[in-house]
Amino acid sequence: MSKKTMAILLSWTLVLAVILSGCNSSSSDEEGETGSNGTDGKVTLKFMHLWPAGSSAQQNKLVNDIIKQYQTDHPNVTIKQEVLENEQYKNKLKILSASNELPDVGVTWAAGFLEPYVKGNLFAPVDDLLSDSLGEKFIAGTTEAYAIDGKTYALPIELNISPIYYNKAIFAKYNLQPPATYDEFLSVLKTLTENGEVPIALGNKDRWTGSLWYMYLANRLGGDALEKAINGSGKFDDPALTQAAAEVQKLVDMNAFNKGFNGLSNDEGKSEFMNEKAAMYLMGTWELPNFTTNPDIPQEFKDKIGFFKFPTMEDGKSDINSWVGGPGVGLFVAQNSKVKEEAQKFVQYFVEKWGESSVTEAGVIPATKVDTAAVQLPQLYIDLLNELNQASSLTLFADVQMKPAAAQAHLDMIQALFGKAVTPEDFVKNHQAAIDKGN
Repeated sequence: MSKKTMAILLSWTLVLAVILSGCNSSSSDEEGETGSNGTDGKVTLKFMHLWPAGSSAQQNKLVNDIIKQYQTDHPNVTIKQEVLENEQYKNKLKILSASNELPDVGVTWAAGFLEPYVKGNLFAPVDDLLSDSLGEKFIAGTTEAYAIDGKTYALPIELNISPIYYNKAIFAKYNLQPPATYDEFLSVLKTLTENGEVPIALGNKDRWTGSLWYMYLANRLGGDALEKAINGSGKFDDPALTQAAAEVQKLVDMNAFNKGFNGLSNDEGKSEFMNEKAAMYLMGTWELPNFTTNPDIPQEFKDKIGFFKFPTMEDGKSDINSWVGGPGVGLFVAQNSKVKEEAQKFVQYFVEKWGESSVTEAGVIPATKVDTAAVQLPQLYIDLLNELNQASSLTLFADVQMKPAAAQAHLDMIQALFGKAVTPEDFVKNHQAAIDKGN
């Protein structure tokens, strides 16, 4: 792990220690994509995000509460939302950027995902918002993930790690314990399949979901080999990266995943776990609301959910406290917004209110510091905050690290790998070719 990564991780650890010590597509707007500033002083802001009421109920409620309060506090402002599922959102963002018709405020990811929008002069710098007290509220290292060439182009609102959630009732039925080693994990899979159970819920049509499995295997086998291959200081022909691909296909051969996983969306795959038809589900902590605070989910189900860390592998170069995760999504302001000043005010307001309320109301981990001294938190939430506090490293999601063309190649290869349409050797060769193109 680089010194920079360690410094950022240590900063997160210190802040989280303080925190813990206290403890379907819809659209309300089908008009153009830029806001308007009327002659009567009325302002309309367009806000596009990815928290639908169906799949992200708690986040959606929080967003609407924030917007309602903002409009009350600023009676001249009307905020029109467009709400899309994750993959639909990404696709529409590309389409709107091609015609320079982005919403006034939208959601973006960090690093490589952000870069082409910045290079295309589509996102406005938001450094002015960090120059006052707001900048001090962020956990160190989170805003840096959204900086390019010394300027910050979005403000993060989430911080995530990716555990393997599991159904304690299904495990208990077969006297299974959460595995700490990969051999123990394979034994759990074998017991479940032999008893007619589906071990793992997966919807790999979205592909980044399968990437989580590959990333963990690559990390446990090769340490930071994947990160080095992505940033050019290493190569994809590292034996650990080929072996990780081979391990993915071994899992497929063991029937580790639900049937038809490569043709199911993440939400469809997740439903297998939510309906107790699968014993495990690997996903980021943005799913915590469904296991803690979402009132639409029966408490009986929530009580059954635990988590464990991705197991260690024999002779591997990574320890069990190394996580796939990092800063989550952030908010951008469109460079060509006709109401840029109001858009920035809304972003600042949103980030502050999200940080204040996301813990208790949405059950997610914010990118801003939160004093939870007087807050009663679900144990699962506390346990995962503890794990984040003890993390030895955090590896940012691969498709976010990569530049767009390489990210697309990675996602295509992930689906091909899980579908056994490509060999592990060709999987890494195609990755290296995509990285070498440099776009």
